[in-house]
Amino acid sequence: MASAFHIKPETSAERREYYRRLQQLHAAPLWEVLSDLIPAQPRPTASPALWRYEEMRALLLEAGGLITPQEAERRVLILENPSMPGTSLITQSMYAGLQLVDSGETTSTHRHATSAIRFVIESDQGYTAVDGVRTTMHPGDLVLTPSWTYHDHGNPGDSPVIWLDGLDVPIVNMLGTSFAESYPGEFQPVKSPEGDAEVLFNFTYARSREALDRLYRNGPLDECHGIKMQYANPATGGYPMPTIGAFLQLLPPGFRGATYRSTDAAVYCVAEGSGTSKIGGVELEWRKSDVFVVPSWCPVSHQTHSETQGESLLFSFSDRPVQKVLGLWREEVGCV
Repeated sequence: MASAFHIKPETSAERREYYRRLQQLHAAPLWEVLSDLIPAQPRPTASPALWRYEEMRALLLEAGGLITPQEAERRVLILENPSMPGTSLITQSMYAGLQLVDSGETTSTHRHATSAIRFVIESDQGYTAVDGVRTTMHPGDLVLTPSWTYHDHGNPGDSPVIWLDGLDVPIVNMLGTSFAESYPGEFQPVKSPEGDAEVLFNFTYARSREALDRLYRNGPLDECHGIKMQYANPATGGYPMPTIGAFLQLLPPGFRGATYRSTDAAVYCVAEGSGTSKIGGVELEWRKSDVFVVPSWCPVSHQTHSETQGESLLFSFSDRPVQKVLGLWREEVGCV
């Protein structure tokens, strides 16, 4: 067993008086805060949490009658981690929200330094345009909006369009590098055929589902993840965004996953099926379109229902690319 990294020294009247004089000069003794500043292992601020899509959808549609997309810029309900009130964050490094574009609506064109992903939950004819390339969105599609690209959304169909937003807002803000601006004109022109989007920034669910099915037929199950696939940038083969990694995994009926943990806190959205995830000491039961979060270095195991319930598919995203490029990412299988 590893020894404690640092034990805080005892305090005396003489030391307290010394610390007071340091404080007046905007200085402080490292030994008083070392174990908090550099903990022996991650101490995530986020906690396990789940948002029922049925409940959130009703509130999102209610927002559709309260405020227009023009007034709101983007009509989104933030999914804020219950352990981080007032932060607008779902984990320490990621923002998430549910966005609505109602029938006949469009949103204005803008761009920002933050990168965004959209995991589509409901859409018939909804679309996103990125730097003049438009793509129609279907449930289960993953649509990318890279940093500083102009983008807008629309819904010419008769039913609501809803998706899960994931943005690297806290990373960009921590670095002090946030910029945003509106397009000079309400909408950007469409410059390229829609088919270009599938190559550039739309990972369609049909193709992703087919790839998972092929892996399931031809390969062994991972004891923790079932069949798990990483979305890859077609130009580089790396993660789809420099700051955001995205994954899709298939859990067969009756799957009982081994316990696993990693340093990247993950946000999940249920693409298909139902099941249960044990996250630390918390057990969360999920079904289609629910969203839940697994904090950093928190043990998690996934379980699905019996053979009669069919397969379950989980989409997830995290800051894994950042951690890997910095040499910080760790994982552990079979943890307690």
